Amino acid sequence: VDVTLRDGGTKTITAKNILIAVGGWPNKPELPGIEHTITSNEIFYLKEQPKRMVCVGGGFIALEFASIMDGLGTDVTLMYRGDLFLRGFDTDMREHLRDEMIRNTDIDVQFNTNPKEIIKNPDGTLTVVTEDGARVECDQVLYATGRKGKIDKLNLESAGVTTEGSFIPVDEYSKTNVDNIYAVGDVTDRIALTPVALMEGHRLADTVFGGMDRPVDHEFVAATVFTNPEIGTVGYTEEEAAVKFKDIAVYKSKFRPMAHSFPKSEMYTLFKIIVDSKTDRVVGCHCATDGAGELIQGV
Repeated sequence: VDVTLRDGGTKTITAKNILIAVGGWPNKPELPGIEHTITSNEIFYLKEQPKRMVCVGGGFIALEFASIMDGLGTDVTLMYRGDLFLRGFDTDMREHLRDEMIRNTDIDVQFNTNPKEIIKNPDGTLTVVTEDGARVECDQVLYATGRKGKIDKLNLESAGVTTEGSFIPVDEYSKTNVDNIYAVGDVTDRIALTPVALMEGHRLADTVFGGMDRPVDHEFVAATVFTNPEIGTVGYTEEEAAVKFKDIAVYKSKFRPMAHSFPKSEMYTLFKIIVDSKTDRVVGCHCATDGAGELIQGV
């Protein structure tokens, strides 16, 4: 491995095993004015809070930052090109979050909406022009429309490492197609969550250096979306469970929790459990409520 030093020099390092854990990087589309937008990287370095912000995207990052900025008092517009955000999550949870965000937040949620141009105005503000011709004035535009593996400077082809787009495919032991070269975390495009990357690295270390046989296991991974309300999920969605287990039982409960009953707010909680009918085993658990992130850890 050739390493570029801070003073501009280079150093060659050799090792029996090499681990690639460079992570991911925000990926922005090509469209006029995209250079005026920010990502989840730059938002932490803003010198002042924007009064108006457009968040573009329908995943974790777009929804979480839309919720954060709305909570801070920014006028937020959320644009997503599809019919419903959080693709890959259980449909009931997605629809519940949509309804709660529309009813209980000031976020202007716009589905089937895709920007085609970002215009920087003389006073420094921005205008987002959508594909249907609508125009939204704002102070910042946050793009959260996907991430890519940060491999552009690694010269992986020189070592014969296979890539798929900007990601590195690996087996269940996190090994690439080249013996003794491994990869973990977001750069492998498996599950892009920090605890998952830690698990992958730990199991790799146990296998390579600890004499254990520890392949990674991504079947039941808890995840949280820090919106309002929070979404907590682990296991299979109803759609996935129906395909894998065929015969399933679904249990749902929707209610207004006491914390929101006394002040007469309209925030509702939704719990959902999916059971494999043949074994009576719970294979999926999903909840939308205050503190769902903490709750789902104990499921």
